[in-house]
Amino acid sequence: MSHTHNHPPIQTVTLVKSFEEVTRALKNIITVVNRMNRGGISCTGEVTLTANAATTTLTDDRLAVGSVLVFDPMTANAATELYGGTMYILEANRNNKSWVITHANNAQTDRTFVYAIIG
Repeated sequence: MSHTHNHPPIQTVTLVKSFEEVTRALKNIITVVNRMNRGGISCTGEVTLTANAATTTLTDDRLAVGSVLVFDPMTANAATELYGGTMYILEANRNNKSWVITHANNAQTDRTFVYAIIG
């Protein structure tokens, strides 16, 4: 049950040398903007909290110290964890590419979330 998208990466720099290349670059920009308008911003992933542990490390190259994570619980146990107030990420545990999620220590193996990274 993967919720990642297979969109091509957005190029940050495009060098153009002819009108044809400008036209091609504009078409690519239009494609990306239209995809973003349909919600396809390639910022999602999936994580399951570690059973019998009080933390789970989420590794994602898109994470930055200043990012915001939005969690969407996929199971009843995940919803209980999120809305019960036992799941959080300390400021000290927010690093580039890797965050440590603190949560309840129990044997549940189905605390699965789809997440979105903003920023």
